[in-house]
Amino acid sequence: MTTFDERTMVHAFRDDALAEHDAVGLAAAIRRGEVSAAEAARDAQERVRTVEARLGAVQAYVETPAPAAGTGGAFAGVPTFVKDNTDYQGLPTGHGSAAFRPGAARRHAPFARQFLSSGVTVLGKTRLPEFGFSPTTEYEGAEPVRNPWHTGFSAGGSSGGSAALVAAGAVPIAHANDGGGSIRIPAACCGLVGLKPTRGRVVANAQSRQLPLDLISDGIVSRSVRDAAAFLAAAETYWKNPALPSLGLVEGPSDQRLRIGFLLDSPNGVGSDDATRAAVTETVATLERLGHTVQPVELGLDPSFTDDFLTYWGMLSFLLGVTGRTLGSDFDRHRMDGLSRGLREEYLGKWRRTPGMLRRLKRTKQAYAASFRGLDLVLSPVLAHSTPPIGHLSPTVPYPTLIERILAYVAFTPVNNVVGTPSISVPAASATEDGLPIGVMFSGRPGAERKLLEVAFELEADRPFRRVQDL
Repeated sequence: MTTFDERTMVHAFRDDALAEHDAVGLAAAIRRGEVSAAEAARDAQERVRTVEARLGAVQAYVETPAPAAGTGGAFAGVPTFVKDNTDYQGLPTGHGSAAFRPGAARRHAPFARQFLSSGVTVLGKTRLPEFGFSPTTEYEGAEPVRNPWHTGFSAGGSSGGSAALVAAGAVPIAHANDGGGSIRIPAACCGLVGLKPTRGRVVANAQSRQLPLDLISDGIVSRSVRDAAAFLAAAETYWKNPALPSLGLVEGPSDQRLRIGFLLDSPNGVGSDDATRAAVTETVATLERLGHTVQPVELGLDPSFTDDFLTYWGMLSFLLGVTGRTLGSDFDRHRMDGLSRGLREEYLGKWRRTPGMLRRLKRTKQAYAASFRGLDLVLSPVLAHSTPPIGHLSPTVPYPTLIERILAYVAFTPVNNVVGTPSISVPAASATEDGLPIGVMFSGRPGAERKLLEVAFELEADRPFRRVQDL
């Protein structure tokens, strides 16, 4: 078993303006005048400097950070970062790729404007793996993003830079987005809360709107459930989708007892490791003790789901290779990393299957809905096995081995992206033999964010989440 010490664990918590506040707590302290937004930004910058050399989480910095205009939002004055696949005016958007040199963005992306409406102070941009394709934030020619709980392990992906900074206490929240698990995976790896909203709950990603199947939802990673709830309430204040039920601010557990299904292994046959299974079964016991009805469930997905999702994933890499010059005039698809190249080559061998693949993926929502009959939520692992060490999923690993490893790891999260349903990762009570966090995941029907947040609040109150600064 690994011993936590200064060689393996890193955090920036200290007695300063940020203290141990989550974003809601820090915003309240700023409103009360106990600290100023300028002090919070200054101390956050110092915290980032403290951990960045060991985490490698930051892609770029804002030269002179300032609170967003109209500082009455829920997170007014809270320092944060934007993920580097989303345009933030004045900073390049590199998408984690060495295939081109990006220029400075001329304007904020629609989601960046929605995020800024909450009053946050953006300090810079966080790193992600190339085009967000990988479940770990690692590169062929650069240092990886490392996990604050143990720097020898992955911080997850694709929102790995954001998760590393939040878990280490550098900032209370950070932007993340999720096209196959990229909010929930790093949240699970770093002991955070990560909620992927229902498709359409927040403003749409400009790139994904042009695709036949929009997989991407934007959100945040946070250390508390109330930050996840406050983010969604603030986002709804800026823009509300009339096709979804109003959410409002969820402030705690509900008295309603739920019927919750659970599964331990992937619908397509990927087994979970012992630590992950134990985390789910311990959560089942907690839910039953709290009065919920919990029962085994099966998600009746098409047997071709994994292969179809992989084909769609490869199609995205192929399209990026074709259209990459829109990102930078010097774009060279041959400079894309080994995972991107392998996905593209795999798609070129399967492209004739595209119509059938799209048809089957779009039909997944019927199978998903059928599995929820009589149930409010479904509990599962986030990932099939515990957080891997740096290098296990590196893009330098030969593609056949790498994709086999990825599919044996990311076996639960993609279905919610295909169907467009909400899903939340929360830290389990147990940990791996190395002391690393394990996440468990609750998924719901479209628009079920309130139920997800309420059950997450209840678990957080029953057994407060482990924190890296307490080790």
